[in-house]
Amino acid sequence: MIRKDKTGFVFFVLAALPAAAQMEWRELPGQRIEVLDSGRPALVYNYGPQLPAGVPEDRRRCCYIFPLWTPDGVSMLDDFPKDHYHHHGLFWAWPVVETPSGKFDLWMYRGIEHRFVGWIRRDPREGAAQLVADNGWYVKDERIVREIVEILVHPAQGKERRVDIALEWEALKAPVTLRGSQEQGKSYGGFSARFAPREGTVIRSSEGPVTKDEDLVPHRWAELEAAYQGRKAVLRITPQESNPGVPYQWCLRDYGFIGASFPGRTPESNGYTLQPGAPLRLRFTVTVSDAR
Repeated sequence: MIRKDKTGFVFFVLAALPAAAQMEWRELPGQRIEVLDSGRPALVYNYGPQLPAGVPEDRRRCCYIFPLWTPDGVSMLDDFPKDHYHHHGLFWAWPVVETPSGKFDLWMYRGIEHRFVGWIRRDPREGAAQLVADNGWYVKDERIVREIVEILVHPAQGKERRVDIALEWEALKAPVTLRGSQEQGKSYGGFSARFAPREGTVIRSSEGPVTKDEDLVPHRWAELEAAYQGRKAVLRITPQESNPGVPYQWCLRDYGFIGASFPGRTPESNGYTLQPGAPLRLRFTVTVSDAR
């Protein structure tokens, strides 16, 4: 079923769900798609290139989630923060992408970039809103990696909402090796979240509170709690136990960043090579909640 709101945006109702759990999506300007839960925004997936006024052209990017709201409407994430223009909401990227023809940086978009290719699915699934996008990693006009992004947005359960995200990558013609940061004592690169300005930041992991910035320490999950204009909220990232390499090392920053580093950096391993015909699939659950 199709209908229009007062602004003229077209709504596509995903399923004949009970009124209390009506999931739908609508197209927004700038190749952005918004998922709504009972009429309230849940998240936006930016599938087209984004670049606000005043931001350097080389920071243009697509294929990420921003904003992401709690059930009560708290927006926790940031995009194009001035201290790290390359951070963008909920995203996945690596500072080292090695190919037979050269080394590139998908973290800073140096020589390589995400591009949206097309939609595979925008359908209901078990009462949740499902988006499945076909993307590519491009070096100039050559697609070297196929990326499939699956986003499953569940209806809010009280003060909490769960978003399940599955990411799949396959090298297309030649092997492609992913590495985290090669700076001493760091290995950021993977599935990450950048947070908006806030007060009272508290970072926790599966091992307890994290009281200082941290790298290379493995955890089963990590979360950040803070107050946004006086409203407390929490965002937790949980990699699935079936993912290769778990528990992941994490990059945790009090300025407002949590990232599950894949493949991490250990004496035994410092990279993961994508092979043609052998897709890598990683799954994450992102939980956002209104703190009591």
